[in-house]
Amino acid sequence: MTSAPRRPYVTDPTPPVEEAVPDGTAELPAGLWDRMRNDPQYAPEHLALEAVRRLGPQARAWADRARAEGPGVDADALAQQATRKFVKLARLSGAVSGAAGLPGAVVDVGVLAWTQARMVLHIAAAYGVDPTHNDRAIDLLVLQKVHKVAQTARLALGVAAGRERAGALFGRAALPLARTVASLGVKLAQMAGVRAAKRLFAKLIPGAGIVLGTWANSSATTDLARRTVAMYRPRPAIPQQRTA
Repeated sequence: MTSAPRRPYVTDPTPPVEEAVPDGTAELPAGLWDRMRNDPQYAPEHLALEAVRRLGPQARAWADRARAEGPGVDADALAQQATRKFVKLARLSGAVSGAAGLPGAVVDVGVLAWTQARMVLHIAAAYGVDPTHNDRAIDLLVLQKVHKVAQTARLALGVAAGRERAGALFGRAALPLARTVASLGVKLAQMAGVRAAKRLFAKLIPGAGIVLGTWANSSATTDLARRTVAMYRPRPAIPQQRTA
Protein backbone atom coordinates (compact mmCIF):
# COMPACT_ATOMS: atom_id res chain seq x y z
CA MET A 1 0.00 0.00 0.00
CA THR A 2 1.48 3.31 -1.09
CA SER A 3 0.98 6.45 0.88
CA ALA A 4 -0.60 9.51 -0.64
CA PRO A 5 1.91 11.99 -2.03
CA ARG A 6 2.72 14.81 0.30
CA ARG A 7 1.47 18.19 -0.80
CA PRO A 8 4.16 20.73 -1.65
CA TYR A 9 4.70 23.18 1.17
CA VAL A 10 3.99 26.13 -1.05
CA THR A 11 0.38 25.06 -1.45
CA ASP A 12 -0.10 25.39 2.30
CA PRO A 13 2.04 28.34 3.38
CA THR A 14 1.48 27.91 7.11
CA PRO A 15 4.84 28.49 8.78
CA PRO A 16 5.98 25.87 11.30
CA VAL A 17 5.64 28.04 14.38
CA GLU A 18 4.29 25.17 16.46
CA GLU A 19 7.39 23.10 15.68
CA ALA A 20 9.83 25.93 16.34
CA VAL A 21 8.23 27.13 19.57
CA PRO A 22 7.88 24.44 22.27
CA ASP A 23 4.57 23.94 23.97
CA GLY A 24 4.30 25.17 27.51
CA THR A 25 5.73 28.34 29.00
CA ALA A 26 9.48 28.81 28.97
CA GLU A 27 11.17 29.54 32.26
CA LEU A 28 13.35 32.58 32.66
CA PRO A 29 17.09 31.93 32.94
CA ALA A 30 18.21 31.69 36.55
CA GLY A 31 20.90 34.32 36.03
CA LEU A 32 18.29 36.77 34.78
CA TRP A 33 16.18 36.30 37.90
CA ASP A 34 19.25 37.00 40.02
CA ARG A 35 20.00 40.23 38.16
CA MET A 36 16.41 41.42 38.35
CA ARG A 37 16.06 40.56 42.03
CA ASN A 38 19.26 42.39 42.88
CA ASP A 39 18.44 45.37 40.66
CA PRO A 40 14.61 45.57 40.55
CA GLN A 41 14.59 49.20 39.41
CA TYR A 42 16.00 48.08 36.05
CA ALA A 43 14.29 44.69 35.85
CA PRO A 44 12.58 45.38 32.48
CA GLU A 45 15.88 46.52 30.97
CA HIS A 46 17.68 43.40 32.19
CA LEU A 47 14.89 41.25 30.76
CA ALA A 48 14.96 43.03 27.39
CA LEU A 49 18.74 42.68 27.06
CA GLU A 50 18.66 38.99 27.93
CA ALA A 51 15.70 38.35 25.62
CA VAL A 52 17.54 39.74 22.60
CA ARG A 53 20.66 37.74 23.49
CA ARG A 54 18.88 34.43 24.08
CA LEU A 55 15.66 34.62 22.08
CA GLY A 56 16.73 36.72 19.11
CA PRO A 57 18.73 33.91 17.47
CA GLN A 58 15.81 31.51 17.98
CA ALA A 59 13.42 33.93 16.29
CA ARG A 60 15.76 34.48 13.36
CA ALA A 61 16.30 30.74 12.89
CA TRP A 62 12.54 30.17 12.90
CA ALA A 63 11.89 32.83 10.26
CA ASP A 64 14.78 31.61 8.08
CA ARG A 65 13.52 28.04 8.25
CA ALA A 66 9.95 29.04 7.49
CA ARG A 67 11.03 30.97 4.40
CA ALA A 68 13.30 28.17 3.23
CA GLU A 69 10.50 25.60 3.50
CA GLY A 70 7.89 27.90 1.99
CA PRO A 71 9.39 30.24 -0.59
CA GLY A 72 7.27 33.32 -0.95
CA VAL A 73 5.53 32.81 2.39
CA ASP A 74 3.63 35.93 3.36
CA ALA A 75 5.14 37.97 6.20
CA ASP A 76 1.70 38.76 7.61
CA ALA A 77 0.95 35.03 7.77
CA LEU A 78 4.16 34.43 9.69
CA ALA A 79 3.32 37.22 12.12
CA GLN A 80 -0.22 35.94 12.62
CA GLN A 81 0.98 32.42 13.35
CA ALA A 82 3.48 33.71 15.90
CA THR A 83 0.80 35.88 17.51
CA ARG A 84 -1.63 33.01 17.90
CA LYS A 85 1.02 30.73 19.36
CA PHE A 86 2.31 33.20 21.92
CA VAL A 87 -1.11 34.44 22.97
CA LYS A 88 -1.93 30.82 23.69
CA LEU A 89 1.26 30.45 25.72
CA ALA A 90 0.50 33.68 27.57
CA ARG A 91 -2.82 32.25 28.73
CA LEU A 92 -0.94 29.35 30.28
CA SER A 93 1.51 31.54 32.16
CA GLY A 94 -0.93 32.64 34.84
CA ALA A 95 -0.14 29.72 37.14
CA VAL A 96 3.24 28.61 35.89
CA SER A 97 5.14 29.02 39.13
CA GLY A 98 2.99 26.71 41.21
CA ALA A 99 3.79 28.94 44.17
CA ALA A 100 1.21 30.73 46.23
CA GLY A 101 1.18 34.32 47.37
CA LEU A 102 3.02 37.34 46.11
CA PRO A 103 6.33 35.61 45.22
CA GLY A 104 4.46 33.18 42.98
CA ALA A 105 2.59 36.02 41.30
CA VAL A 106 5.88 37.82 40.62
CA VAL A 107 7.23 34.71 38.92
CA ASP A 108 4.07 34.42 36.83
CA VAL A 109 4.28 38.02 35.66
CA GLY A 110 7.97 37.61 34.85
CA VAL A 111 7.25 34.56 32.72
CA LEU A 112 4.50 36.49 30.94
CA ALA A 113 6.88 39.35 30.14
CA TRP A 114 9.42 36.82 28.82
CA THR A 115 6.78 35.12 26.67
CA GLN A 116 5.74 38.48 25.26
CA ALA A 117 9.35 39.31 24.45
CA ARG A 118 9.57 36.05 22.50
CA MET A 119 6.50 37.04 20.53
CA VAL A 120 7.82 40.51 19.70
CA LEU A 121 11.11 39.11 18.43
CA HIS A 122 9.35 36.46 16.34
CA ILE A 123 7.08 39.09 14.77
CA ALA A 124 10.12 41.26 14.03
CA ALA A 125 11.78 38.29 12.32
CA ALA A 126 8.59 37.62 10.35
CA TYR A 127 8.87 41.08 8.79
CA GLY A 128 12.57 40.74 8.05
CA VAL A 129 13.76 42.86 10.99
CA ASP A 130 16.87 41.44 12.67
CA PRO A 131 15.71 40.11 16.08
CA THR A 132 19.30 39.88 17.34
CA HIS A 133 20.11 43.57 16.88
CA ASN A 134 20.60 45.59 20.06
CA ASP A 135 17.87 47.98 18.94
CA ARG A 136 15.29 45.26 19.53
CA ALA A 137 15.80 45.71 23.26
CA ILE A 138 14.82 49.35 22.79
CA ASP A 139 11.79 48.28 20.77
CA LEU A 140 10.73 45.87 23.52
CA LEU A 141 10.76 48.57 26.18
CA VAL A 142 8.81 51.02 24.01
CA LEU A 143 6.30 48.45 22.76
CA GLN A 144 5.72 47.17 26.29
CA LYS A 145 5.28 50.78 27.46
CA VAL A 146 8.12 50.73 29.96
CA HIS A 147 9.43 53.86 28.24
CA LYS A 148 7.53 56.26 26.03
CA VAL A 149 10.31 57.01 23.56
CA ALA A 150 13.35 55.20 22.22
CA GLN A 151 15.84 57.69 23.62
CA THR A 152 14.90 57.14 27.26
CA ALA A 153 14.81 53.38 26.65
CA ARG A 154 18.31 53.52 25.17
CA LEU A 155 19.64 55.45 28.17
CA ALA A 156 18.03 53.03 30.66
CA LEU A 157 19.45 50.04 28.80
CA GLY A 158 22.89 51.60 28.97
CA VAL A 159 22.57 52.01 32.72
CA ALA A 160 21.32 48.44 33.17
CA ALA A 161 24.12 47.02 31.00
CA GLY A 162 26.68 48.95 33.01
CA ARG A 163 25.27 47.68 36.29
CA GLU A 164 25.26 44.15 34.87
CA ARG A 165 28.95 44.39 33.98
CA ALA A 166 29.79 45.88 37.37
CA GLY A 167 27.91 43.10 39.14
CA ALA A 168 29.81 40.49 37.14
CA LEU A 169 33.16 42.06 38.02
CA PHE A 170 32.66 42.97 41.65
CA GLY A 171 29.64 40.95 42.71
CA ARG A 172 26.58 42.37 44.38
CA ALA A 173 25.01 41.42 47.66
CA ALA A 174 21.51 40.05 47.31
CA LEU A 175 18.88 42.38 48.72
CA PRO A 176 16.33 41.05 51.24
CA LEU A 177 13.48 39.31 49.43
CA ALA A 178 10.81 41.19 51.35
CA ARG A 179 12.37 44.46 50.25
CA THR A 180 12.54 43.65 46.56
CA VAL A 181 9.66 41.33 45.68
CA ALA A 182 6.97 44.02 45.49
CA SER A 183 9.17 46.42 43.53
CA LEU A 184 10.19 43.67 41.11
CA GLY A 185 6.59 42.56 40.67
CA VAL A 186 5.36 46.06 39.86
CA LYS A 187 8.13 46.60 37.31
CA LEU A 188 7.46 43.29 35.57
CA ALA A 189 3.70 43.83 35.65
CA GLN A 190 4.23 47.21 33.99
CA MET A 191 6.32 45.54 31.29
CA ALA A 192 3.76 42.78 30.72
CA GLY A 193 0.95 45.31 30.31
CA VAL A 194 -0.99 44.05 33.30
CA ARG A 195 -2.36 46.28 36.03
CA ALA A 196 0.01 45.56 38.86
CA ALA A 197 -2.39 45.67 41.79
CA LYS A 198 -5.00 43.34 40.29
CA ARG A 199 -2.59 40.98 38.59
CA LEU A 200 -0.15 40.59 41.44
CA PHE A 201 -2.55 40.35 44.34
CA ALA A 202 -5.32 38.36 42.67
CA LYS A 203 -3.22 35.28 43.22
CA LEU A 204 -3.60 35.78 46.95
CA ILE A 205 -7.30 34.93 46.54
CA PRO A 206 -7.81 31.22 45.71
CA GLY A 207 -9.19 30.81 42.20
CA ALA A 208 -9.25 34.50 41.36
CA GLY A 209 -5.71 34.58 40.02
CA ILE A 210 -6.36 31.87 37.46
CA VAL A 211 -9.47 33.52 36.00
CA LEU A 212 -8.09 37.04 36.03
CA GLY A 213 -4.65 35.88 34.90
CA THR A 214 -5.95 34.05 31.84
CA TRP A 215 -8.00 37.01 30.67
CA ALA A 216 -5.43 39.67 31.49
CA ASN A 217 -2.55 37.75 29.93
CA SER A 218 -4.43 37.12 26.69
CA SER A 219 -5.69 40.69 26.40
CA ALA A 220 -2.34 42.30 27.17
CA THR A 221 -0.46 40.01 24.78
CA THR A 222 -2.96 40.54 21.96
CA ASP A 223 -2.69 44.30 22.36
CA LEU A 224 1.09 44.04 22.31
CA ALA A 225 0.96 41.99 19.11
CA ARG A 226 -1.06 44.71 17.39
CA ARG A 227 1.47 47.37 18.37
CA THR A 228 4.33 45.16 17.25
CA VAL A 229 2.84 44.49 13.83
CA ALA A 230 2.20 48.20 13.40
CA MET A 231 5.86 48.91 14.18
CA TYR A 232 7.47 46.28 11.96
CA ARG A 233 5.10 45.88 9.02
CA PRO A 234 6.52 47.78 6.03
CA ARG A 235 4.46 50.81 5.14
CA PRO A 236 3.22 51.00 1.56
CA ALA A 237 5.10 53.48 -0.53
CA ILE A 238 3.20 56.67 -1.29
CA PRO A 239 3.31 57.37 -5.02
CA GLN A 240 4.86 60.70 -5.81
CA GLN A 241 2.86 63.04 -7.92
CA ARG A 242 4.47 63.96 -11.17
CA THR A 243 4.92 67.62 -11.73
CA ALA A 244 4.04 69.15 -15.03
